[in-house]
Amino acid sequence: MSAVASRHKLIKKIKDEKFDEEKLHRYTLLTQIGAKDFQTAVIDNDDDRLIFFEDYVLSEINSPQDLVTALKALYESHENLMAGFWKSVKVSFKNSKFVQVPAPLFLEEAAAEYLAFNAVVDPLKEVTLFCRNQMTDAVTVYAVQRELTEYLDGVYANTQLAHYHQSAALIEGVLAGAAKREGQPLYVYVDRFKLHIIWVRDGKLVYYNQFLIKQFTDYARSIMLVMNALGLNQESTPVVLWGYIGKNSPHYQEFIKYVRNVGFGERPKHIKFGYLFDEVQDHHFIDLFSLHLLTA
Repeated sequence: MSAVASRHKLIKKIKDEKFDEEKLHRYTLLTQIGAKDFQTAVIDNDDDRLIFFEDYVLSEINSPQDLVTALKALYESHENLMAGFWKSVKVSFKNSKFVQVPAPLFLEEAAAEYLAFNAVVDPLKEVTLFCRNQMTDAVTVYAVQRELTEYLDGVYANTQLAHYHQSAALIEGVLAGAAKREGQPLYVYVDRFKLHIIWVRDGKLVYYNQFLIKQFTDYARSIMLVMNALGLNQESTPVVLWGYIGKNSPHYQEFIKYVRNVGFGERPKHIKFGYLFDEVQDHHFIDLFSLHLLTA
């Protein structure tokens, strides 16, 4: 068991003094599962306050089965994840097997056909799911390992559980913030292993895509390609950065060589943060926190 458990490494943990294990029935549990990382947060629904947060990196993940095994070990060794009496649980999956479908054109029985345009899905090992975006009038169709969803469905069989895709949370969070922001900046989320780019015009989503980053120069190249395709000026168009990046990081120094008007995104306004969370940079984890905006 110890060899399996070692596949997850806790990077950051913050527990607000207001967190009470006797009040889980009043809290929403947010979890986000990536190929090699995992985050969880707890929101007190009485005042939409963040009261618990953890960030993990997963190692020795060489197959989908490795991921399931590592996550099971993490859950079963955790003090709260296995609790079955949360008010609600929202799980977000980070992967590239997804497609955005306009809501007026979406048919539930055709979900697998929509996804086939963008991904190869093994129906024996994967299940096709979908979630709706309130602010874009779109439906995100995506695939997830069947064994993983069955495990989570079993853990939270007696709780209100909803599955989502990371792209849906990111888009919802950016649109919520864009409504209060002047101009039409390009929004960039630097993930641990991918780059997400979003553009919003007049309050509506115009562009979203994610890019696999294989080498350092891919970051700037992807942004410039998107800006050129959208007709955005690299000198004057504001670029808002979120994610695993800082002003002193090599990524940021590479960005500003090619894109001049760069700033960092702020914390989402739909969640309250206590002083303990000051050690988490404001532009981190917008995808996880934006999950709280989505409803089944």
